[in-house]
Amino acid sequence: KVYSSNFMYGELTDKKTIEKVRQTFDNYESNCFEILLYKKNRTPVWFYMQIAPIRNEHEKVVLFLCTFKDITLFKQPIEDDSTKGWTKFARLTRALTNSRSVLQQLTPMNKAEVVHKHSRLAEVLQLGSDILPQYKQEAPKTPPHIILHYCAFKTTWDWVILILTFYTAIMVPYNVSFKTKQNNIAWLVLDSVVDVIFLVDIVLNFHTTFVGPGGEVISDPKLIRMNYLKTWFVIDLLSCLPYDIINAFENVDEGISSLFSSLKVVRLLRLGRVARKLDHYLEYGAAVLVLLVCVFGLVAHWLACIWYSIGDYEVIDELTNTIKTDSWLYQLALSIGTPYRYNTTGLGQWEGGPSKDSLYISSLYFTMTSLTTIGFGNIAPTTDGEKIFSVAMMMTMYCTFFYASCCFTALLK
Repeated sequence: KVYSSNFMYGELTDKKTIEKVRQTFDNYESNCFEILLYKKNRTPVWFYMQIAPIRNEHEKVVLFLCTFKDITLFKQPIEDDSTKGWTKFARLTRALTNSRSVLQQLTPMNKAEVVHKHSRLAEVLQLGSDILPQYKQEAPKTPPHIILHYCAFKTTWDWVILILTFYTAIMVPYNVSFKTKQNNIAWLVLDSVVDVIFLVDIVLNFHTTFVGPGGEVISDPKLIRMNYLKTWFVIDLLSCLPYDIINAFENVDEGISSLFSSLKVVRLLRLGRVARKLDHYLEYGAAVLVLLVCVFGLVAHWLACIWYSIGDYEVIDELTNTIKTDSWLYQLALSIGTPYRYNTTGLGQWEGGPSKDSLYISSLYFTMTSLTTIGFGNIAPTTDGEKIFSVAMMMTMYCTFFYASCCFTALLK
């Protein structure tokens, strides 16, 4: 403790100030003092001492933060060899002349600076030049058609792309698994707008600065284009192709339609860029909680789509054109009163069964109960494919849980 370090005190150290320092530590208070301390060579130095207790999440003081500012030049000048014979006023004048920088450091903030607080949302979103680091406030000179990667417009645009990427991560697995053709005009227009925005994002990326290996901002157009072509261009190009418009045509061959639907999964690779951006927000507790909830829901959604695809593939034996009565889809159809039926007229196909909404909700219900280890058993795997998927899902979940536990334990040590 500082107040027990008697070697720092000397014959000129004020006894009342020493007692105030001790009481501040004993009472876990915040306070500030002007105190005279001594160096190892017994040279006296005036300090402006600030004490602030640091508390943990249980509101218990675990340590003290002490800051010291040398204010010797502003106190009664102490005579040394270089100033012998000088008047006190002369020594004080020289001290003030040589310590203008110290005076600026000790100048208190004005009222506007003390009262002003940044919006927490703006801080999380990294919007506004007033909360940017100093090196970002000094904008480098760039060509007219080049955009700084940290400007307000580009930051806002990146958040729009992030939201649309999450939208894509939700809709693409659903459309691929449930084989939905976008005959709904509203959804077709929305997906087309998303494709256009992704295409505009490609154009902007060809004109956006980036940070080089040495931490410098690269604004040369040629280097920007070469860097983008080597990194995310191919993935972004495949992400903006209008697969939904192609699938909307009725005369498209089923094989080609399935191929384009499968290629839409490439859009999920854009989540790599999202993960890199979200690293900046892990210091915010609320952001981490929201992120964990979103990741858990997204993983459950993906697994639900895979779970339905397995059941849809196995429920009907294409070789014998018979239905498997032990499939979870068949059991679900019986339980909700929408059984499968064989249409003897026409092509002789199986029809009926639960609606796609019921199938998705049931699939999501199964994956949620499995991931949370609840497992009521009303929807259970019965075929070999369903059992293998369930085993793989639970193994992955437990491995992730144990890995997270080990990382958390390592952080506590």
